[in-house]
Amino acid sequence: MWGEHRYALRATWTGNRGSGTSGYRDYDRSVTIEVDGKPALLASADKPFRGDPARWNPEDLLLAALSECHLLSYLHACVMAGVVVVDYTDEAVGLMVEDGAGSGAFREVVLHPRVTVATEEMRDAAIAAHDKAHALCFIANSVNFPVRHEATILVADAAE
Repeated sequence: MWGEHRYALRATWTGNRGSGTSGYRDYDRSVTIEVDGKPALLASADKPFRGDPARWNPEDLLLAALSECHLLSYLHACVMAGVVVVDYTDEAVGLMVEDGAGSGAFREVVLHPRVTVATEEMRDAAIAAHDKAHALCFIANSVNFPVRHEATILVADAAE
């Protein structure tokens, strides 16, 4: 498991309306993203940047990568700590700020995991596992802005 891992995809611009990029308003920002053996992902720019709001955009994908990476790292951390997770959802939010010069950057992402564990005795370890997950997350370790988590821990046996 040590070592380098390489990932590959194919991104194909599909927004040529017939005249290519002859003008700023003359083309769609439509892109198809493909990874061998996986369903194609229809992507675009975000709506404020003349994109199709029905398609995934790079900002959505970055937020999704951070959320999923934390989720998967958290599940691993819980297994290692003896915590049984029975449900997990996240309502992640990100803040991107434009700089006025045609660019911008994410300033932060806040994950809001809502986790249900099997028993009350697992609650403290479940809370601690979020810090471990954050330290393990490859994507969070790769960005230059804060990725925080504000978790809610519920207990399955408390609902019965």
